[in-house]
Amino acid sequence: MNIRSLTRGDGVVIGAAVLLFIASFLDLYSIDGVPDDVIPSLWGSGPVVFGVVLAGIIGAALVVVSRGLPQPPKVAGLDLGQFGVAFTVFAAWSALGNIFDPAGGANNVTSGSSANGPDSGVGLILALVATLIMAAAAVATPLVPALKGALVPAARPAAPQPYGAQPPGGYGYPGAQQAGFGGQPQPGQPGQPFAGQQPGQPAAPPAGGFSPFWFAVPVPRPLFPEDGSQTPIAELAPGTWYLAVEQRGPSLVAQTQDGRRGVLQDTSGIQRG
Repeated sequence: MNIRSLTRGDGVVIGAAVLLFIASFLDLYSIDGVPDDVIPSLWGSGPVVFGVVLAGIIGAALVVVSRGLPQPPKVAGLDLGQFGVAFTVFAAWSALGNIFDPAGGANNVTSGSSANGPDSGVGLILALVATLIMAAAAVATPLVPALKGALVPAARPAAPQPYGAQPPGGYGYPGAQQAGFGGQPQPGQPGQPFAGQQPGQPAAPPAGGFSPFWFAVPVPRPLFPEDGSQTPIAELAPGTWYLAVEQRGPSLVAQTQDGRRGVLQDTSGIQRG
């Protein structure tokens, strides 16, 4: 799971899930004249636990996990993220219903309770706020550009590197130059002249006028095979630098860190190194 593929909306979902978990340990309802230590938390009500707490936390986990996986698995033709959104909406709806009846219809839960019945406790109120925020973020993330931005921004490279040379560092860059036997660099490695090339002689520019460059994507983008198939072979994640080795019309042929090559069809908003 690549956390750099998470969006700002996913960060809101995670924060709301944490708030919901904290709220689950607070009071379910409040009754005038009854001490707080005898009033149960949200875990004392089965409908609230299953319909609000667990549904909300499970929904948030499904949304975040589906965003972090290169290819989220599908259940009954639907992505895990879609199930997660449904869980968060259901949790918010259940929390709203429990606000109107916090004690499950029991007015005289404890001796000495008021005639008007119990009121919603601080835990139930916080749970409603958390699930509403969670559901709103889960639904709005694919639609609102501000929420679609990367949660962890990509680090810029120190300087653009020519094709075949390894950058000095930075997240997502391949490893440093390897030394050969005896500590001497091997011919043909990055930064070393090829056979027949004299030291100090500049390398010939790539054919076709295209200069390979490093780039990062603003949001997760699929990488398709070079043979034109529409089944993705990988997913480019924000925060990782990839090498563009060829241009095909509006598309780019990109190379990942594990050596796989594919076609990036959507090049809008990419960040060049």
